[in-house]
Amino acid sequence: MAIVALSNHKWFTATPETSLLDAAKAQGLVLEHSCRTGRCGACKAQVIKGETQILKAEESLEASEIDAGFILTCCRTAVNDIELDIEDLGLLAKINTQTLPCKIDQLNLLAPDVMQIFLRLPPTNQFNYLPGQYIDVIAKSGVRRSYSIANALRSDSKLELHVRAVTNGQMSQYWFNEAKTNDLLRLEGPHGTFCFHPKAEKSIIFLATGTGIAPIKSILEEFSNNAELVQEKNIYIYWGGRHLADLYWQPDFTNLNVVFRPTLSRAQSDWEGRRGYVQDAVISDDIELHDSVVYACGSDTMIHAAKRLLVAQGLKANNFYSDAFVSS
Repeated sequence: MAIVALSNHKWFTATPETSLLDAAKAQGLVLEHSCRTGRCGACKAQVIKGETQILKAEESLEASEIDAGFILTCCRTAVNDIELDIEDLGLLAKINTQTLPCKIDQLNLLAPDVMQIFLRLPPTNQFNYLPGQYIDVIAKSGVRRSYSIANALRSDSKLELHVRAVTNGQMSQYWFNEAKTNDLLRLEGPHGTFCFHPKAEKSIIFLATGTGIAPIKSILEEFSNNAELVQEKNIYIYWGGRHLADLYWQPDFTNLNVVFRPTLSRAQSDWEGRRGYVQDAVISDDIELHDSVVYACGSDTMIHAAKRLLVAQGLKANNFYSDAFVSS
């Protein structure tokens, strides 16, 4: 049994058959993660000392990162005692994962290919989560898909989801052609570590593509409900799509200092907003990145490109938090 030490002086033990991520969780420590499949890169960590062994492919790591000693904690276990240059996320330690029944409360088409879904939980069950986290929805057939929660905690405990149609997708077929109010489903969660991290930096920058705006909307609602969390902070929202129809949401937080930059990569000639990619739009605004924290959610392509660009332009690497949407 190996000892795994973290940079904030906490530690846990690991066995050869268990990933570092799962071993930490079993012992009450939450490490940053999202997809748990090696594809998103959220659980990246640098090994300072010791040896690890691969359990499954680390698809999101680049060759230069591997050469520098980076691993994915969801894909590796410890061979001997190791030290990792990461900290645990103490704020998530008290969030318990549950499996609960739920019913569809509402279905609303937000865009031609985006469905807004409200799920209703049994009144006797309390479901706690941090804005930014996601759930797995389990259909009667057993098919399971992950969706970010698009709202902060509500008094009626309903959960809002934004679901994009996927060609030939099993759950897309259900959501867009078969689902109806009061259908009984199951959910498991909350999952993930994408959430607000209080820091001293002056600016908070949100980057989203497509339905990646959902967890960001959830975090913004939490800010609006508790404005003291972001007092005197500048908040920037860059939301990217291809066409105008992709921009199905508009922020309305009068008590927050919010700058909204909708950005289209294939805009028509009469589009007066930002063009191109969200990370490039950030650079064009000349924000002081060394005094910023970035939260990025959406395609893994955007997230990897954004981190490379923004860190190269002055953002601290440990001030970039992400949740990559990877296909099932």
